[in-house]
Amino acid sequence: MDASVLSALFAVLTALANAAGTVLQRVAAREVPPGDAFSPRLVRYLVHHRAWLAGIAVIVAAAALQALALGFGPLSLVQPLLVLELPLALVIAHLFTRTPMPTGGWSACFITTAGLAMLLGAAAPAEGGRDVSGVGWTAALLAVGLGTGTCTAIALTRPRGKARAALFGTASALAYALTATLMNAAIGTYTGSGARALATTWQTYGCVAAGACALFLLANAMESGPLIASQPALTLGEAAASLALGIVLNGDRLHIGWWIAPQVAGAVLVSWGVLLLSATRPAEPRPAEPPGTQSTR
Repeated sequence: MDASVLSALFAVLTALANAAGTVLQRVAAREVPPGDAFSPRLVRYLVHHRAWLAGIAVIVAAAALQALALGFGPLSLVQPLLVLELPLALVIAHLFTRTPMPTGGWSACFITTAGLAMLLGAAAPAEGGRDVSGVGWTAALLAVGLGTGTCTAIALTRPRGKARAALFGTASALAYALTATLMNAAIGTYTGSGARALATTWQTYGCVAAGACALFLLANAMESGPLIASQPALTLGEAAASLALGIVLNGDRLHIGWWIAPQVAGAVLVSWGVLLLSATRPAEPRPAEPPGTQSTR
């Protein structure tokens, strides 16, 4: 099987695992006391919540699948495919709660998936294989750190609501994009020099640190406001930032010329689909009827 096909397959499985983890984390985040936001109490609360712990276990599995995807293909192919997490999360929530699919849910899933197929089909991402210099890493770390820190600082000045959730979602997206970029570099080290080199390269530990930061920011985004605010910022922001880092740092290549037109059209469809998906609200489960009131028909 072609390496790019394997990469895409593992990326889709990563999106599926991330979607399941998102649903579980959302269940836990809904019950966080308001005074525990962005504090050590938030972590203490979540680690005692079984849904959150299950979500973490699934996300760890997703990280392993993502590493496999990056081992077979470029960052600029793998990360945009993770946008599928959002429609998959809606489907999983629909099955998990055993409630009807929200109005327009299937249409939004189709729009997102079709747009992603158009975007990646036209872009045809190819791995650059460029060695990243120390200056390049320093610039990337400073840029992502500045963006993440600025979004977080502004979010902390806002009350709970859409603005706060969107800012934390954007900060988490940047941290996740950096995590994927560092993971890609660590995998390249392992492929070229083996396990010992993987254990001694700074990118391995940087990936873990950035991932932990992204996870903490994600928990705050989910606690701060509705999904319609945090999820587009997280989903689209991570894909865009990862694509930019892949092109600038690794030299990943995309089709240019007239291919840009279908790429833009695909990106518009993906953005539209993500906004529609984020606005959907799962139907509430039907309350159980009291004993003795069941229909006799």
